[in-house]
Amino acid sequence: MTLRVGIVGAGANTRLQHIPGFRALPDVEISAVCNRSLASSERAATELDIPRAFADWKELVHCDEVDAICIGTWPYMHCPIVLEALGAGKHVLTEARMCMNLAEARQMYAAAQASNGVAMIVPAPMYLSAEPILLDMLANGFFGDLLAIEVRGLNGAYNPDAPLHWRQRRDLSGQNIMSLGILNETVRRYAGHERAVLAQSATFTSERKDPETNALGPVGVPDSLGVLAELESGAQAVYHLSSVTRLGDGSTFEFYGTKGSVKMEGGSAVAPGRVWVAGEGEDAYRPLEVPGQPRNGWSVEEDFVASIREGRPVTHTDFAAGVQYMQFTEAVQVSLAEGRKVALDEL
Repeated sequence: MTLRVGIVGAGANTRLQHIPGFRALPDVEISAVCNRSLASSERAATELDIPRAFADWKELVHCDEVDAICIGTWPYMHCPIVLEALGAGKHVLTEARMCMNLAEARQMYAAAQASNGVAMIVPAPMYLSAEPILLDMLANGFFGDLLAIEVRGLNGAYNPDAPLHWRQRRDLSGQNIMSLGILNETVRRYAGHERAVLAQSATFTSERKDPETNALGPVGVPDSLGVLAELESGAQAVYHLSSVTRLGDGSTFEFYGTKGSVKMEGGSAVAPGRVWVAGEGEDAYRPLEVPGQPRNGWSVEEDFVASIREGRPVTHTDFAAGVQYMQFTEAVQVSLAEGRKVALDEL
């Protein structure tokens, strides 16, 4: 039987990854699309060869010709669409940055638990090809016990005249700061969960011109963020994120254990990234041999469809994991607001 997928929010990542990914699978079709306006929906339908365009996302969700919903909107819409879709008996795949805040994440998780549908979040895309090898090395003691973790998300360049981006608007992005949740999701795959965080931030341009209204609007998301995190294992992690770091090295991770270390640099959904390891007794890093994989290990659409058809558990990424990284991002926001160390179990 053909699985019919409806798209709500046919943005850049949906066009780059999800639509081609679904269309590469047997007996899967894109049956409908809805963007922010009917005109935009109709343009997307024409450009992407999708048979139906909707002006109202709720109509798409309740359409009998749609079995599953792929949500590519900004975070402010993730929760209402997920709740409506699960309530309508549809499967849901929602874009990363699960939602606006921890309360929404918990609401979405409860709805998923009460539903018979598959509920999945687009996973953090970095280093997916290397991940099975590294997790096996970790499980077999190559790195020993992890002690120190360095995480960097250094991108962009300082431009005070650039227009206001949706990622800089709290009303659209919520508690999410740059790629913090995505980076944290990656860290937790290797090192587990956090016990407490302490954060500080800076915003270098407080107002920017909204490209839709041409009026100045407040920048509600920091340009630079530092987080000290204590993990439940006792390991310590340091995060440095910035959107004003021209020639920054992107999303990078360094894990240091009692026996070995690993560095991961330059990985994304479209680039495999470079990975180096050093084991006990080794005095220098060596490249980790990672076999080439189609789409650099990205299998989001395949995994979503397999979960629907075969009942395969969601691993990358289920709503329980999403709640955990939203709890981390919420703790960071509380720490920034109150200027103190915040235990995650307070939230």
